[in-house]
This record gives sequence, structure tokens and C-alpha cells, in this order.
Amino acid sequence: MTTAIYTASATASGDGRNGHTRSSDGVLDLDLAVPKEMGGPGGAHSNPEQLFAAGYAACFHGALKLVARSQKIELTDTAITVDVGIGPKPDGTPGFILNVAIEAELPSVSPEKGKELLEAAHQVCPYSNATRGNIEVELTLA
Repeated sequence: MTTAIYTASATASGDGRNGHTRSSDGVLDLDLAVPKEMGGPGGAHSNPEQLFAAGYAACFHGALKLVARSQKIELTDTAITVDVGIGPKPDGTPGFILNVAIEAELPSVSPEKGKELLEAAHQVCPYSNATRGNIEVELTLA
């Protein structure tokens, strides 16, 4: 196993998707609810897909900035939006799968350079590396 330079730890309790999650340092401490679209109560509570989307967006944005800096490109007014979808497995077997759409706002570079940077960030981002080959990921420019 690779030696970690940082390890995050969180615990989920209660009723799974209608439960509670808390990071070991207490910074993240929130109730969870199944979205209405999945038959749950929804409301003012987060869910695992939102948490995954937020983490992936932040990580991918960092990877994008790293790649741009390595190419001596200054990015300004950038944003990354990650949509995480969940649905039944297409083969009809029990279980669910995720899909991800990553949209980048890169107004300070040409569309060609933006696509190049997106692809390079997708090779560097730990979330992309962890999910590669496991879930469908679509990259687009806004």
C-alpha cells in the first residue's frame, strides 16, 4: 500500500443514507437524507452523492491548477462543477452504479487549451485515478 501523507477519517452512523456522518476532527458533522428522487424525505440534509461531488470537484480543481502551473499557464476565474448520478446497474443485476460529469469554466484559455488541460488534470486527479475504469466520467467545457 502507498504511504499516505494525509488520511481523512469519517464515521457514518444511524440509518445509513438517513443517518449521520462526522469526520474524526469534527469539521464535517451532518445529518444525511435520501433524496426525494430516490424515495426519501430529501430536505435540508446532504447525501453521499453530494459529498462525493463536492470532494471530486475540489480535488479536480486542484489538479487542474497544478497542471496549468506546470505548463506556466495562469488560470483566472475558474470553476469546476461535478455532477454525480446514481442509478440501477444497466445489466439488471442487483445494485447501483455512479456516473460523473465534470464541467470546467476556463475563460482565460482557448477551448483547445482548455480541453488539453482537462484531460491532463483527469490523469493527475486522485479521484479520477481511483474511479478510472469503474465509472463513466464525462469531461466538458462550459
